[in-house]
Amino acid sequence: MKTEEKKPVKFSGVSDKNGYFSNFASFPVTIDGKTWPTVEHYVQARQFKNGEYDEEILKYRSASIVVRMSREREGARRADWDKVKDKVMRKAVKAKFSQHENLRERLLATGDQPIVQNTPNNDYWGDGGDGSGQNRMGKILMEIRTQMAKDHPDVVKRLRK
Repeated sequence: MKTEEKKPVKFSGVSDKNGYFSNFASFPVTIDGKTWPTVEHYVQARQFKNGEYDEEILKYRSASIVVRMSREREGARRADWDKVKDKVMRKAVKAKFSQHENLRERLLATGDQPIVQNTPNNDYWGDGGDGSGQNRMGKILMEIRTQMAKDHPDVVKRLRK
């Protein structure tokens, strides 16, 4: 007998149904004593050593502008970025879903469905638009969900009723 495949929870941008999963969504996170307007702000800032651009990044409300600014400074990116970027992302995503109870509940409500960042523009963090990408963002969200389900069994029980 064939097991039933679970329908994935997909997101691409802030404005779609599951846009709250996006790092560009306006949910501030406080990490290491600083409050960042979005997860994307924090992640972009951590690409550079010693908080070199933190204050400049914090001036912008728009995550899109921050991404553009970071790309313009690609030569200043820390040499170990590829080694640490998943760890940085995990820390930021965990902060987001820990600090916003409504988001934590929405994440936990996905149960054990796959979570996919569906975007043709990124085959590392996303699925490449056609499922061929690594979907690291979706995998990190699922890791955080598993951890939070263990930490909040009362919420999981309530959501399953």
